[in-house]
Amino acid sequence: MDSNKKNKTIRRLPYPWYYFTVAVIALTGLMDSVYLSVSHYRVYTDIGYESFCAISRAINCDTVSQSPYAVMFNVPVPVWGVLGYAFFIVLLVFAWPEKAENKRPWTLLFLISLAFSAYSMVLAGISAFMIHSYCIMCILSYAVNLLLLYFVWLIRKRYQCEPVLKAVALDTRYLMAQPAALPLFFTSVVAGTLMVLFFPAYWHMNPPDLSGKIPTGITEDGHPWIGAEDPEMVIVEFSDYRCFQCRKMHFYLRRIIEKNSGKIRLVHRHFPMDHAINPLVGQPFHTGSANLSIIALFAAEKGKFWEMNDLIFNLPRNTKEVKIKDLAEQADIDLEAFRNVFGNELLWKKLIKDVEDGMKHKLTGTPGFVIDGRVYIGQIPAELLRKYF
Repeated sequence: MDSNKKNKTIRRLPYPWYYFTVAVIALTGLMDSVYLSVSHYRVYTDIGYESFCAISRAINCDTVSQSPYAVMFNVPVPVWGVLGYAFFIVLLVFAWPEKAENKRPWTLLFLISLAFSAYSMVLAGISAFMIHSYCIMCILSYAVNLLLLYFVWLIRKRYQCEPVLKAVALDTRYLMAQPAALPLFFTSVVAGTLMVLFFPAYWHMNPPDLSGKIPTGITEDGHPWIGAEDPEMVIVEFSDYRCFQCRKMHFYLRRIIEKNSGKIRLVHRHFPMDHAINPLVGQPFHTGSANLSIIALFAAEKGKFWEMNDLIFNLPRNTKEVKIKDLAEQADIDLEAFRNVFGNELLWKKLIKDVEDGMKHKLTGTPGFVIDGRVYIGQIPAELLRKYF
């Protein structure tokens, strides 16, 4: 019986079946990463973009893209994915020739897929416990990485590769003997280094610098405005300082106003989706955004609304504790004046009035825009702004 076990051969499919299965899985990962890279870019640069998987608060690729965890070493995570899968696929090419003996360089590929899978688990944990939202296409990449790990492990097992350390040495020796291997490795290192150093940080959205050339003021109703003194178009925005789309649209409109300062006026009003003040919100959501609005309202009384507005919008989205001292210094407002800002009943009444007016306009979320009596939620139709581009 022992003799039968020793002589028992491992049953396996023809090598191309395994090889091309891994190739197809890796290509799927590459295409998924390309999609996620484009989606990440459009989330920050296209005002009308919404990915197909922006389904709910819990299932939303855009929410994941908006998180600071979507960027690693100054490069979007999916762009690293494109580089990683491309490297994997090129390395896979060296596993096809007969001289690879169906063993080389599968152990290196196994270690790469193991690293991919481990990082997938880290990202899954971040989605679950820190972002509280999931991306369907990200989940696909997790599945791709786990499948790569399984099938590469299976090939090592079916073709009886050596123990890992010995196999790594043999794989390395095999690759070093290939004329194209060293340029491939060098190119990958250079590409990664250049990305870290020079990748354009398009996700850092900033408004134009405030300038005395662009008029600002307060409406008769007491709301701050910026832009034209005698406007062709008045845009009233209802905004939430914890809302990514609000920030994106606000800065976009500010750039348009910079180019059309004699034609468009932007009026800012507050509609924090904070359960502490907004009746539409029944559970914790955008917690603290009401307090941020109070700070902005106070700054408006000191003639520093737009300075404070830009500072607040640029706060990291995961900031839980706002340092009023820093905001006061940057906006050039006396810190002592802020001492009882959250106990100022007049400011809270102003904020409640904004929320009530937003509800009268039937706002259900942010940002909301009122133009000539018509209400638009999320974005402004491109045809209304096209002549100002």
